[in-house]
Amino acid sequence: MPLLQFDTTLSLSAEEKTALADRVTELYTTEMATTAGHVAVTIRERESADLHLGRAVEGPLVFLDAEIRRGRPFDRKRAFAVATMAFLGETFDVPDENMKVVFTDHPGKSMMGVDRVGGEWDGE
Repeated sequence: MPLLQFDTTLSLSAEEKTALADRVTELYTTEMATTAGHVAVTIRERESADLHLGRAVEGPLVFLDAEIRRGRPFDRKRAFAVATMAFLGETFDVPDENMKVVFTDHPGKSMMGVDRVGGEWDGE
């Protein structure tokens, strides 16, 4: 039951936001071996003064805070992060230096919707 939270200085249209959410959901389900129905995505546009990264170069910034259920192996997380950053770079011209992904792992029961409480991840 992940919550994928993007903070960015990009100025995106509604269509671009939908395309971003759709593609990231697809990448997440593929790399993390899960289904799309419970993937939540937020996209928050920020002013350039709101986001800072020491190594940043000229261009937009994109930070992803991925709140996920614990148990996913490092290799799965890394594959998702790299695929997401590649998509952002190719699609929105975000320089590699201007992207960051942070994972926060939670016990399954800490992630819930109205109709369910998450369980422990039982893959690999």
